[in-house]
Amino acid sequence: MTFLKSLVAGAAVALAVTGTQTVAAQTYPEKPVEFIVPWSPGGGSDTLMRIVSNNVTPFLGTEMPVINMPGAGGTVGLREASRRDADGYTISQVHEGLLTANATGLTELNWSDFDPIALMTASPQFLVIGNNLPYKTFEEFVDYAKANPGEITMGVTLAGVPHLHAAMIEEAFGLEFSYVGYEGTGQRIRALVGGNLDAAIGDISSSAQFVENGDLIFLGIGSSERIPQAPDVRTFKELGADLELQVTRGIVMPKGSPEEARDALEAALSELSKDPAFIEQINNAGASVNFRGQEEYSTYLTNLSGTVDRLAEVLAP
Repeated sequence: MTFLKSLVAGAAVALAVTGTQTVAAQTYPEKPVEFIVPWSPGGGSDTLMRIVSNNVTPFLGTEMPVINMPGAGGTVGLREASRRDADGYTISQVHEGLLTANATGLTELNWSDFDPIALMTASPQFLVIGNNLPYKTFEEFVDYAKANPGEITMGVTLAGVPHLHAAMIEEAFGLEFSYVGYEGTGQRIRALVGGNLDAAIGDISSSAQFVENGDLIFLGIGSSERIPQAPDVRTFKELGADLELQVTRGIVMPKGSPEEARDALEAALSELSKDPAFIEQINNAGASVNFRGQEEYSTYLTNLSGTVDRLAEVLAP
């Protein structure tokens, strides 16, 4: 084959490959995108990610069915997601818990084992107690905890973000809790309602109805300012400590997923984040829409990883 013939043949192959990629980009998605939520039904992550799933179809062009895979602080579902084919048809959800679990040695899996697509929501965390206890206010809670070190049982996800948040409260106010581990927010809030716990770290989506019913009491909120959904609950800054306790939730794909799929999903989620009905549902669930695309979300996770590595030392066995 002459040099010219080789050049023409190579160009033809390149055009064929380019054409195939273009067709793939234009046709994605061709089937539903499975969404592995690595937490149990009823918790904050499940509630918020189901709002994403239920509203994304008009923007993505296909359905996004949720599959709950709880266990080991959210790492069971994420491990499964990391092993799925990187073809753009499996996504999962991460929050600060994965970074904390990695920093404390619970798992070798980390956010960098995935392709970050978009940060979607931010949720302030609450200190919640049962309404059957001898203390009803934050000040009474602190006085009781100081007089009875280790007596208050605190529901958290061990070595996870709630554990870190509770430890930050301990440190800030000079308290000592007895920790009880649960897989997700929904489980520990149900345990609190059932009288099997004294206190827990919770969010408004899983706890608000029980507070309204009088079963639970919000003692403090981890946002920098009070929120409309709980206007009477004081921030920890108002309570005397410069604490911000929030959980952000973002969507990832298995590492090495096609650029066309990543870009298409990012674009769909960006449009979804501007939809008034979606924003209202997220707000009603106690969170805010906080969209950040692939590049900005990766930067956020990189910076957060350094912070978690430093703070997670208090959780190390």
